[in-house]
Amino acid sequence: MGLKVTFIDPRGNRIDAEGEAGDNLLKLGQAAGLPLEGTCEGQMACSTCHVIVAAEWFARLTEASEEEEDMLDFAAGARRTSRLSCQIDLSPELDGLTVSVPGESTDARGL
Repeated sequence: MGLKVTFIDPRGNRIDAEGEAGDNLLKLGQAAGLPLEGTCEGQMACSTCHVIVAAEWFARLTEASEEEEDMLDFAAGARRTSRLSCQIDLSPELDGLTVSVPGESTDARGL
């Protein structure tokens, strides 16, 4: 059974995606065509996969590491519920997760 994630793109459009437990949110978002560059390929060396987690879902995520918090300091449009999508792996507890891609996001991959 798939786990549902709703992405809100920078224009406010809802994009529904479905993944499996263990799937990475960055890869799921990229597959859905969202401007999540992920320049460092999940190594926490950039903030180009920054998303804003809906407030009602934020507490369900595992805590961000100090390294992730440091990278979020560089994220354009960061907010209290900001996370790096490369650090979020889907689990049954996250079925229905909603995240927004900030309007400040750019994607050099040319999508």
